[in-house]
Amino acid sequence: MKNLLRCNISIIHIPVILIMSSLVLSSCKFGWDDDFMIELGVCTHFNNAGMLAEHGYAYLEPSVGGLLMPDKSEEEFNEVLEQALQSGLPLKACNGFIPGRLKSVGPEAVHQEILEFAETAFRRGQQIGVRYIVFGSGGSRRVPDGFPKQEALRQFTDLCAAMAPVAAQYDIVVVLEPLNRNECNLINSLADGAAIVEAVNHPNFRLLADIYHMMMDDEGPDQILKYGHLIEHTHIAEKESRAAPGTHNEDFTPYFEALKKVGYRGMMSVESRWDDMETQAAAAIMALKTQLQNIR
Repeated sequence: MKNLLRCNISIIHIPVILIMSSLVLSSCKFGWDDDFMIELGVCTHFNNAGMLAEHGYAYLEPSVGGLLMPDKSEEEFNEVLEQALQSGLPLKACNGFIPGRLKSVGPEAVHQEILEFAETAFRRGQQIGVRYIVFGSGGSRRVPDGFPKQEALRQFTDLCAAMAPVAAQYDIVVVLEPLNRNECNLINSLADGAAIVEAVNHPNFRLLADIYHMMMDDEGPDQILKYGHLIEHTHIAEKESRAAPGTHNEDFTPYFEALKKVGYRGMMSVESRWDDMETQAAAAIMALKTQLQNIR
């Protein structure tokens, strides 16, 4: 397997790449039974696929701007598309969705422009095999000083309700990511995110649980138990310095136990700062695997 992953993927046909990806995927699921299973991936550029596959990761989560490039021409995207399809790992999700210049809320909100941007992202994501697009985008959804928060929530809910059926046309699920209060002033908890998801009430608009953001705002695993029925994707990093798992040996098991109790079956992307990705990626997957396999 290790030798296979070291092949020169630039000369391998796409069907072989898909076979290789499925082999990697089958070895990267951690869990105990059919009701709980975690696939581990990394938020990073697809250029890192070969190295991360060797360490045992199942998929990558690049940025929308770096992979799908909704503000670039079809010619520019097609060049990236060819490289992405040969990366050696599935590109199952994208983050960094709406740029800060496109405001979701406030007096300068540009919903129609955002929806056009989003549709291009969804269409191109479908071409690559992306399933989830993460709606964090703190700069876009930050509420301007003096603007009523309830009006901002109404604007944001309306935008998401309009976005969900567009995502459905391309078999994309948008997952709403609550961000800690240091990063954004709107939608800071699973409860906040769940209220939006329930108001939108569409199968292609769901909730993301980011364990780093939860820990930053002292949001306990009990919130996963409460809103687990809405969660369809997860992120993780250590609380200290947003480091990769295993750097400071932080304990995630209470959150993993909560995910198990709600029967979570899905992906978990490491979204962290890296000092040396190749070295830390190996330690991170070992730390996560150990904690996942040791929970009750």
